[in-house]
Amino acid sequence: MKLLVVDRVKGFSAELEEAFCRLLPQLSPRLAAPLEERVRQMLAHPTTALFVAREAEAPEAAMTAGPTTPTCADDSVARGRIVGMLTLVWYDAPSGRKAWIEDVVVDAAARGCGAGHALVGAAQGLARKIGAERLMLTSNPRRTAARALYRKCGFNEAETTVFVSNMDKG
Repeated sequence: MKLLVVDRVKGFSAELEEAFCRLLPQLSPRLAAPLEERVRQMLAHPTTALFVAREAEAPEAAMTAGPTTPTCADDSVARGRIVGMLTLVWYDAPSGRKAWIEDVVVDAAARGCGAGHALVGAAQGLARKIGAERLMLTSNPRRTAARALYRKCGFNEAETTVFVSNMDKG
């Protein structure tokens, strides 16, 4: 039986490096895989969580997900190749605890199979657990499938504009 398993990544591995190299250019052609040290720092940060989705083979006894939660499986699941990833970051502000979803990408060959939904569900679950009052993300208007997914997961468009100032490393 094919299913999806979502895991929170705890450490760097060659498999994770391969997934970054394969998936990030699908998010944006100008993105290169981050250096190992940057990934290790990100994974060690107490207010950052990286989730990965995998296709998996499991016995009939494996548990499957509800509409907004990732698939759960017991230790008998054979975890397969990483087909998607999502980063969740959170912080406290005077107006409350906020969380942001960043860098969501699902392999083109796995789109439409529930990986994005499972990843967003995992992020929503952790955001609730850590007490975030708002969970936010940005999405390019040209990404119609992604925007439909976010609406299906309960997100609404905000009447706001995101301003960006690129910081020079100088």
